[in-house]
Amino acid sequence: MQDFERFSSDFVRQYGLTHAQFDIIATLGNTSGMSYKELGQRTLITKGTLTGVVDRLEQKGLVIRERCPRDKRSYYVRLSTQGEQVFQDVFPKLTRQGQRLFANYTDDDFNHLETTLAGLKQAIASGPSSNTDSDSNKTKETS
Repeated sequence: MQDFERFSSDFVRQYGLTHAQFDIIATLGNTSGMSYKELGQRTLITKGTLTGVVDRLEQKGLVIRERCPRDKRSYYVRLSTQGEQVFQDVFPKLTRQGQRLFANYTDDDFNHLETTLAGLKQAIASGPSSNTDSDSNKTKETS
């Protein structure tokens, strides 16, 4: 995952964007915009980081931040015309690069990978039980 992020970060850097900035542009692309909360959930960028990234995108003229009409305490973020153009230009190119990377993978390869990653996700979500920790501590204590 880190190698793929490095690959995509290197690619979008050619367009003067960081990985996080492009993540926001890609998430907002083909939408009418969204609240900070929704944007944070969809990008997995923390709230503190998200504010700074949106600030820099706004300074570049790529996003527009507006007060949410339903809740004046919240902000709504959407792509500007220039941001929409960046999305339309860069996103398909990055997608094509990704397709080239995975060109030799078959549907079976992807199915196997998906199954393996789902198992890993489940193992992480389950986490080690507290009994396992105390059992290993007991073993250490008796050794």
